[in-house]
Amino acid sequence: MKALVYTAPNEMTLQERPLPDLHAGEVVLKIDAAGICGSDMHAYHGHDPRRKPGLVLGHELAATVTESASDSIGVGQRVTVNPLITCGVCQYCMQGRDNLCSNRGMVGMSRAGAFAQFMSVPAKSVVPIPDDMSPVVAALTEPAATVLHAINLAMGKMHRPLPEARVLVIGGGAIGLLTAILLRAYGCRLVDLAETNALRRASAEQHAGCVSIDPVAHAPAHDSYDFVVDAVGAAPTRNTAFNCVRPGGTILHIGLQDWSSEIDMRKLTLSEVTLLGTYTYTMADMYATVNALHNGTFGDLSWVETRTLEEGVAAFTGLDRGSIASGKVVLLPH
Repeated sequence: MKALVYTAPNEMTLQERPLPDLHAGEVVLKIDAAGICGSDMHAYHGHDPRRKPGLVLGHELAATVTESASDSIGVGQRVTVNPLITCGVCQYCMQGRDNLCSNRGMVGMSRAGAFAQFMSVPAKSVVPIPDDMSPVVAALTEPAATVLHAINLAMGKMHRPLPEARVLVIGGGAIGLLTAILLRAYGCRLVDLAETNALRRASAEQHAGCVSIDPVAHAPAHDSYDFVVDAVGAAPTRNTAFNCVRPGGTILHIGLQDWSSEIDMRKLTLSEVTLLGTYTYTMADMYATVNALHNGTFGDLSWVETRTLEEGVAAFTGLDRGSIASGKVVLLPH
C-alpha cells in the first residue's frame, strides 16, 4: 500500500508499506480521507520527540472497515476514529474522562496513522458515521470534537452566558476557525479572530462571519474581551490573551505550539481571570460531533481543501510556507 511517511524534520516521503495485519479485537480500515493536523505539522518540523522519523502520521480520518476481528463492527461499516487509544480501567476512564487516560496511546504517534491507504485500530476506537456523510466532512470529527469539548468545558466555568460575551479567537487554523464557527452557532454575536496570515483572515471572515484582525498591525486592546480562546499556544499568543482579557474573564487554552512560557500570574490573580486548559475530547464528544457535523452546526465546510495522497508532500510544504489559504487540508488516499 502507499503511505506518506515522516522521514526527517521537514521531510515527508511517499513509500510502499505492507498492509496492516488484523489482530484480535481490532479492525483494518480503508482510509477514505485523512486531515493534516497542526500536531502533524509540529512533528514535521521535528518539534515532537514522541513522533519519530519513520512514522506514518495522521489521526483525523474517515474510513471503511475492510477486515474485522470484532463482533461489534462489521465489514463495510463507515466510520471515523477516536485516535486516543485508552485503557478503559484507570480512574479517568472510569469517570468518563477518557481523554485523560493514564495509559493512553495515540494513532499517528504510538502506532501507525492515517496518511496511508489502510491502517488498523482497536474496534472500540471506531465511531460509526451516517451512510450519507461525506468522508471529507467525517474526517473533521476529531478537530471539531476538540473544539466542542473545549467550548462546552468553558461554558461551565464562565460567570455569564456565552452569547453575552465579547470573544477573541487567536489563530485562524482549523481549530481557530472551527471555534469561531461553533461560537456563532452557539449564539455569540461579537466574535473577533486574530490571525497573521492574510489568506486565513479572509477565509475566517467569509466562512465564520467574524471580524478578522492582524494582531501584528492592530494588537487587540487591553482588557477588551470577556472570553479569549488561544488556538495557537505560543508565547506571543499567550501574552496577547492575558493582555486583552477583561477582569473576571476567561482564557481557554487549546493550542500547544510552544511547550512552555511565562504567563502573567499577577493579572491572573488580581483580576480573577479564569485560565482553562483543555485536551482533546471524550468518546461522548466524538459521537456528539458526528451528529453536529452531519446536521450542519459547523457550516458547509467549503473552506476545507483536498489533495491526493501523492500530493501530500506538496501539501505539507504549502502549509509550512503559509501559501495555502485553508486552515484544513484533507488527503484522499484512494
